[in-house]
Amino acid sequence: MLSSSRNNTVPPSRSFLLLQGLMGPFFREIGKALRATGYNVYKINFNGGDQLFWRLPNGIDFTGNQGDWPAFLTDVLVKHAITDIMLFGDCRPLHSIATAIGKKYGIRVYVFEEGYIRPDWVTLELDGVNGHSSLPRNPAWYRHEATHLPPLQPHGQVPSSFRRRALEAVAYNAADLLTRWYFKHWNDYRPWHPWTEGIGWLKRLSQRKAARERTEKILTEVVGRNLPYMLFPLQLDADAQIRLHSAFDGITGAIHFVLESFARHAPVDMYLLIKEHPLDNGLKDWNTLVQMTACKLGISERVRYLESGDIAQMVRSAKGVVTINSTTGTLALNCNVPVITLGQAVYDLPDITDSGTLDHFWSAPTPPDPATFEDFRRVLIDRCLIEGGFFSPEGLHLLVQGTLKRVNRTTLPDDGKVFTISHLDTPTSPGP
Repeated sequence: MLSSSRNNTVPPSRSFLLLQGLMGPFFREIGKALRATGYNVYKINFNGGDQLFWRLPNGIDFTGNQGDWPAFLTDVLVKHAITDIMLFGDCRPLHSIATAIGKKYGIRVYVFEEGYIRPDWVTLELDGVNGHSSLPRNPAWYRHEATHLPPLQPHGQVPSSFRRRALEAVAYNAADLLTRWYFKHWNDYRPWHPWTEGIGWLKRLSQRKAARERTEKILTEVVGRNLPYMLFPLQLDADAQIRLHSAFDGITGAIHFVLESFARHAPVDMYLLIKEHPLDNGLKDWNTLVQMTACKLGISERVRYLESGDIAQMVRSAKGVVTINSTTGTLALNCNVPVITLGQAVYDLPDITDSGTLDHFWSAPTPPDPATFEDFRRVLIDRCLIEGGFFSPEGLHLLVQGTLKRVNRTTLPDDGKVFTISHLDTPTSPGP
């Protein structure tokens, strides 16, 4: 059971439990900042990679299996009087269970994810993101809420290093492999063996120069000659947003679907640029799949695959953007470029995205209403976006400081009650 008390004079003490973050030092940095603020901070490590990037007090190793997780987590929540949980990605199996337990017992669950608006932003929402977000799907609500907000302040570009991202992934996966004897039951939510993925990252890092040269040649051919084109930015094949928040079970099906529609319905002078995700590990040869599929459909002369390049530049010149639920969609909308989504996305709203079919989109894309999108953007930034990034010291500093401000805005639930855990049941299989 839960007991509650009301205290109107002294702020309640808070104890944070951090679960799994993005590969890298972000959770360590936010843990240091929360501790410096005076909060109690604990961290559960699920593998050696988590251990490697934590290296702070109060690390708790979970070495059981998924069936052991609900009781283990509940014991930690009770023992340390946890008031707040933080995690990255609410669709990871253990995170889904943790979110359900936290919501059941009135514990705040902060969910981080790549930013809804890109670049330079990170998403932070309570209880869920993307398809699990509590944000309304009514444009009138955003128009109304925006009337209470000040104009957006300008911000500078947040630095980001692909090299840093790749090396952190390699280090994380190596530490994971070396400690599998201890974390015997760890099942990575990603479909690849850590060593295989690490090799893929190193291979991509070594081939970046050649990839840039091939991309620049294509952009000169298409964008440089002002040829009309649509842009289809790929997402990560292991991304739960694809598997759980769209009708596709991976990127292969999405590629076939988009190319078949393009072949049947796109104007004969239209090109299609397919952009590789910047964090793709290179383990699947999407370029070959695209070229083989385009050749079978008789459209290989109008389809180009881009391995790198500035996505913002590609978006600005595009006639439209086709996406499943990528954050590239908001980048395009901010440039008044028409966008159609093939899955669930927080920005898929009337007056913002094209509400028709993909077959119709190729020839008659509907642009967003600029005023509605601007209202949506302002509300989104105010409620669930933080300026910063994961892959540079400057980006991490901004992100940590912004997270602290957001956390301190939610010191009490809306009803003013402070919940303390005296006893919890230990559910064995809460749903996500």
